[in-house]
Amino acid sequence: MPEKNIDVLRDHIKTYDADGIIRHIMSEYGQRAVIASSLSIEDQVLLHMAITADKNARIFTLDTGRLNQETYDVMDETRRRYDMRFEVFAPHAEDIEAMENEHGPNLFRESVEKRKQCCSVRKVKPLSRVLGTADIWITGMRREQAVTRSLIETVEWDEANGLIKVNPLADWTTEMVWSYINDNNVPYNRLYSEGYTSIGCACCTRAIQDGEDARAGRWWWENPEHKECGLHFRSKK
Repeated sequence: MPEKNIDVLRDHIKTYDADGIIRHIMSEYGQRAVIASSLSIEDQVLLHMAITADKNARIFTLDTGRLNQETYDVMDETRRRYDMRFEVFAPHAEDIEAMENEHGPNLFRESVEKRKQCCSVRKVKPLSRVLGTADIWITGMRREQAVTRSLIETVEWDEANGLIKVNPLADWTTEMVWSYINDNNVPYNRLYSEGYTSIGCACCTRAIQDGEDARAGRWWWENPEHKECGLHFRSKK
């Protein structure tokens, strides 16, 4: 999709709330729109909105091979609750084998560069496969989540993947997300009840301590400005 279309979309949805944004995109883009889901509370909100708007909405998830069992459990619960299916994308076995043969299974602890290599193999490459089938992708990113996300816009041009990215919850607070979850009886990962506020791979995620920001439990051995996996690339300009 040409980058120039971004202004048209911005104009159409400028007065819409998150639910209105989802409904507009489902109506206008159909199967060329995909919703990324890590089974986070934000992504579960978007899933609920999308499936309510369009039973055939495309919801995809990246199975890195190192997720918590609780994440698989909420995936199954969600499938039953909405009578839907996820499009599951996994890394290629040969990519995992080559990486671990060279660096071992815990390379992500050795340096930021090796951690990003692991994320690239397990997340970024599978993401590129699904985005190759889409014109627009929708994420649950919020400005409040982390310093690396404080400047996100509701509608952005994804330079790395060459398509439009929409963040309908960009200005939502954590309280707003939980209120929606509870009001609509949306399934959520039980790790949230154990102090987790951002959930990725089991080996790279922990519960947070009092006073820590929401993404402090992700790659906690790194500085905050490094805490992205590469899925949400943003040009420094």
